[in-house]
Amino acid sequence: MTNNEIVQKLWNLCNVLRDDGITYHEYVTELTYILFLKMASELDTEKKIGIDNKYTWNELKKLDGIELKKTYQQMLIDLSNKSGSLGIIYRNAQTKIEEPANLKKIFSEIDKIDWYSVDKEDLGDLYEGLLEKNASEKKSGAGQYFTPRVLIDSIVRMTKPEIGERIFDPAGGTFGFIIEADKYLKSKTDNYFTLTAEQYEFQEKEAFSACELVPDTHRLGVMNALLHGIDSNYFIQGDTLSELGKSLKNYDLILSNPPFGTKKGGERATRDDLMHETSNKQLNFMQIIYNSLKKNGKSRAAVIIPDNVLFEGGVGKDIRVDLLNKCNVHTILRLPTGIFYAQGVKTNVLF
Repeated sequence: MTNNEIVQKLWNLCNVLRDDGITYHEYVTELTYILFLKMASELDTEKKIGIDNKYTWNELKKLDGIELKKTYQQMLIDLSNKSGSLGIIYRNAQTKIEEPANLKKIFSEIDKIDWYSVDKEDLGDLYEGLLEKNASEKKSGAGQYFTPRVLIDSIVRMTKPEIGERIFDPAGGTFGFIIEADKYLKSKTDNYFTLTAEQYEFQEKEAFSACELVPDTHRLGVMNALLHGIDSNYFIQGDTLSELGKSLKNYDLILSNPPFGTKKGGERATRDDLMHETSNKQLNFMQIIYNSLKKNGKSRAAVIIPDNVLFEGGVGKDIRVDLLNKCNVHTILRLPTGIFYAQGVKTNVLF
C-alpha cells in the first residue's frame, strides 16, 4: 500500500465513529492517540519514549470489549502524567468513543494495514498526510495551522539551511518547516553520519526551536516531530506575541507561516520590545521575525504573508520602512489563491 492509500484507509475509519457523534477534527485527535502507539511500535521506540509495557501496541490489541475501553481510558490518564514529550502528546487526553466495539474496530483495522510496505522514515509523512486530509475536508480549524508540504519544501530548498545554524518558527503549527529543514540537512549529510560528534550533538539538541500558541496544535506538532526523530525540547507551547517571546532571538534562519487576522478585541501584543504597536498579528510577527535574526549579515528568513502586510498604510508602512532599513528584501513570491484557510486572502512568501 502507498502512503496515500493508507491515509485514505485511516480516514475512512471515521465512518466507524459517526454513531458516537465524533466530528472530523475530534476523530483526527482520537486517531492520533492510537496511531502514535502503532507507529512507536513500528519504529521500536516504545521503551525509549517511556510507554509502559501494558500500554504497548501488542498488549492493547489483545484486549476486547469493556476491558479494552477501560485499559485505553486509563492509558490516556497515565500517559498524560508522564514527563517530557509523551506527557505533552497525551496532555488532557480523553476519549469520546463510547462504544467498545468501535474502539476495537479501530485497533483491528490499523493492525491490518501492511505497515511493512511503508518506509519507517515515512511514518511521519503518513501522519502529515492525515493532517492534510483533515485540512482539505474541513478548512475551519485545521487550515489555521496546515501549510502545504510542497510549499514548505520549496521554501526550505530556497533558503538552504546549513549545519550549525539555529532555525526557528515563531508560529510553529505542526512544525512542518522544522521537520522539512531537518530532512533537508539529513539529505546533505548522509542522515547526519558525516558530522563530527560536536556537530551531531548540536543538531540533535539545539538546532531547532519553535513556539505554538494552541495547545492541541502544539501536541500534534510534538507528535509529528517525534515520529520524524526530532527532539522537541525547544518546541514551546505559548504566545510568541507575549513576554515569553522576548527570549526567542538570535536565529540564523526563521521560517514561518504566521496566523492571519487581528488579536481578539483589538488587543495589542503584550511584549514591550516591539517598536511599532498594532493589533494586526501578521505585522507583529513580521517585526518579531526580522528583529529575531542574528545581526551577522548571514541570517535570513522566509515568511508567508497576506497582501495587507505589503500594502497597508499607517503602522504597516512604518514597519515596512523599518524592515527595509534593517534587511535586504530579496524576493516576494506571489502564491496562487485558495491555498490557505482564508480563501479570499492573497498570499505571498517574503524572503
